[in-house]
Amino acid sequence: MCGIVGYVGRKDAESVLTVGLQKLEYRGYDSAGIALLSSGEIEVRKKAGRIHDLINSLSSYPLPKAHIGIAHTRWATHGRVCDSNAHPHISQRGLFAVVHNGIIDNYSLLKERLQSEGYSFSSETDTEVIANLLEYHYLKEGNLLEAVLKAVKELDGSFALAILFKEDPNLIIGVRKDSPLVVGLGEGENILASDPVAVLPHTKKVVYLNDGEIVFVRKEGVEFYDFSGRRIEKEVKVLEYDEEDAEKGPYPHFMLKEIYEQPRVIRANLERYVRDRRPVMLRDLNLRKLLLNKNRILVVAAGTSFHAGIVGKYLLETYAHTPVEVEYSSEFSSRKLATDSRTLVIAISQSGETADTIDGLRYAKKHGLEVLAIVNRPESTIARESDYVIYTNAGIEVGVASTKAYVAQVLVLTLLALELGHVKGHIDDKELERLLDDMAGLPNQVEKVLALDSHIAHIAERIYKSTNVVFLGRGINYPTALEGALKLKEVSYIHAIGYAAGEMKHGPLALVDNKLPVVVINPRSSVYELTVSSTHEVVSRGGKVISVITEGDKRMAELSAFSIYVPSVPEPLTPIITIVPLQLLAYHSAVLRGVDPDKPRNLAKSVTVR
Repeated sequence: MCGIVGYVGRKDAESVLTVGLQKLEYRGYDSAGIALLSSGEIEVRKKAGRIHDLINSLSSYPLPKAHIGIAHTRWATHGRVCDSNAHPHISQRGLFAVVHNGIIDNYSLLKERLQSEGYSFSSETDTEVIANLLEYHYLKEGNLLEAVLKAVKELDGSFALAILFKEDPNLIIGVRKDSPLVVGLGEGENILASDPVAVLPHTKKVVYLNDGEIVFVRKEGVEFYDFSGRRIEKEVKVLEYDEEDAEKGPYPHFMLKEIYEQPRVIRANLERYVRDRRPVMLRDLNLRKLLLNKNRILVVAAGTSFHAGIVGKYLLETYAHTPVEVEYSSEFSSRKLATDSRTLVIAISQSGETADTIDGLRYAKKHGLEVLAIVNRPESTIARESDYVIYTNAGIEVGVASTKAYVAQVLVLTLLALELGHVKGHIDDKELERLLDDMAGLPNQVEKVLALDSHIAHIAERIYKSTNVVFLGRGINYPTALEGALKLKEVSYIHAIGYAAGEMKHGPLALVDNKLPVVVINPRSSVYELTVSSTHEVVSRGGKVISVITEGDKRMAELSAFSIYVPSVPEPLTPIITIVPLQLLAYHSAVLRGVDPDKPRNLAKSVTVR
């Protein structure tokens, strides 16, 4: 959600911070701001709107030169979108400036108490309470660390904080509880951020804060403390990706770049998880034992990862003969569990920082359940707190609408289902080798789909003015319909909904008329004929069918206004092939509507609030 950057060092802080904010735009935001500490005073500029609005305002109302500062992009939770609610927020006497990612649940009570102590407030936010609470405790204690410790212990909720302190021109304080924060270690400079992408232009050496930790960042070094005030040592890690990984390169948008990176992502995962025509995820004997001892799986995920989980359900039940339920993580942790020790929870998340999924993970562990995480970011909270982790190796994904991470999740779930099925004896060597041989061809097959880009852009020209689009799929491609609809509505703002094709006759068929585009995902599979019948039901009522079908399929083509042909692959691999044209359809529809697909309104890449 919100993006935090803090810098102290030799460089011009304003320049470092504004570039850092631009690196974090993908997190979603509606306002931006910056605070610099110069000549003993904290100067703040903030603006509702985009980062370029803030930068333009700095031209007419410049900040003083400084070598230390903090900056923020806000995704509104408490308080409307306006200049006064944008971060940073300054304490009443100007001692502290604070930027914050998260939500303070008890801010109203704290605000009332501070008001009774004579503090006034100029915003509607929960964050301004933090700045005044810090000042209140500092004026009482006279010790900075003690003031920070007392303040954070009073905060209920989630927070990552970057704090400027007026009386120390060489110090940024970072605090983490349930929201990500990373420190980049440079030479004569250090940087604090919500995500390593803001650190990469300066250093690849980083330290990740855990929950309940505080860092004092100075240009010559850093000090770490826990919430009891005890000094702690932290492990320094080296980032495995480069700055150019977070750049668009020749592509107009990150979303398009990441769609085109999918063949590479598939190859990377196959190279990592397949050896000598055998999947090797379960060479970890502890993970193998874990999976063999479980008779039920609960998949906990949100958004796109939830759809990947439904694909995983089909695969794990088909090949591993293990019952699987898929739950929205936001619902999972708010109900009573009917489970036992033989239930495994699989938590799926691209960022590994999705707040609802973290809650689900912790809820599962509280009830004594073991958790296997499928995540993209090794340094993430979900990766650190799970019992076992399988990484999806998609690299940095900047586009808010997940594309390559979804394909990576589905691929990993496919390999996991096949290997578990083989270990359990439900798949013989010959069938496993055949499927793995087909998987080896997936990168080339996806490249063939990408070659249809201009054809799909032409189809987008026919639907981008629509107000509603329906997506239909059946069996293992029902979740493809859900994901295709999500992509379209996320980036183009066209209302779209996905249905299991057989459910159309149970109500949704009433929506069909000659103005309604209906996208039917029907590659050759065990449910092909049934989906043909559902397509006839749509066509007979005037619906305009756009079909995603296997090469050479004339029957579906005759029923369709437009057809997108995908290569023939075995049924369990069709979700990887069929989602790619739908990603492109969503992308081109957004561009035609004048929408930036990388920055859809109201949405964030990493949803770190509940």
